Amino acid sequence: MSEDKGAVVLVHGLWMHGLVFLPHQRWLAGRGFAVHRFSYPSVGNGLRQNAEALCRCIAAMSSDRIHLVGHSLGGLVVLDMLARQHDPRLRRAVLMGSPCTGCHAAAAVAGLPWLRAIIGRSLKDWLAMPKPSLPGNIEIGVLAGDFSLGLGRLVPGLPQPNDGVVAAAETRWPGANDSIVLPVSHAGMLVSHACADQVAAFLESGSFGHG
Repeated sequence: MSEDKGAVVLVHGLWMHGLVFLPHQRWLAGRGFAVHRFSYPSVGNGLRQNAEALCRCIAAMSSDRIHLVGHSLGGLVVLDMLARQHDPRLRRAVLMGSPCTGCHAAAAVAGLPWLRAIIGRSLKDWLAMPKPSLPGNIEIGVLAGDFSLGLGRLVPGLPQPNDGVVAAAETRWPGANDSIVLPVSHAGMLVSHACADQVAAFLESGSFGHG
């Protein structure tokens, strides 16, 4: 009998839909996880609304072990949800390219009145709020990229190294159990088999496959 690795909820980023996680869904399912994609209004809804919707999604799941994977803004939704939802079934979370400690590119865009709306309410909420405290039982893995390809390169002063949108330093989360930097771009994380392998490694063991 194959090992039950639990369920994984994939949470997409800004301007996206859960369909972007189809490759990761297939790859993680191949590793033995029951995979679900969570979609939410990444521009129109505030962070709390989206975190509460994710809470409801998780509450309706039957699995006794649940992991989370968030890409970009999706990781911030995951963090906010974890601070509010103390479901004992929640075990591990991977944040892929999530600007946990700030976002130079988004802050620059927010300063331009004619472009401010495109970063959406959820990201603006995160940038303006104190960072949440998480339950001690949740293991967090941080995955960053250093292949600088993306719209963030149009913003002057984007710190190096970066994935083309988010600087590696911006992805750091205090208290993370492990972190890794891969040669992938921000969008490239969604189609990277190597990225999926590292996500699976962390969900299985609580650490990435270094070396």
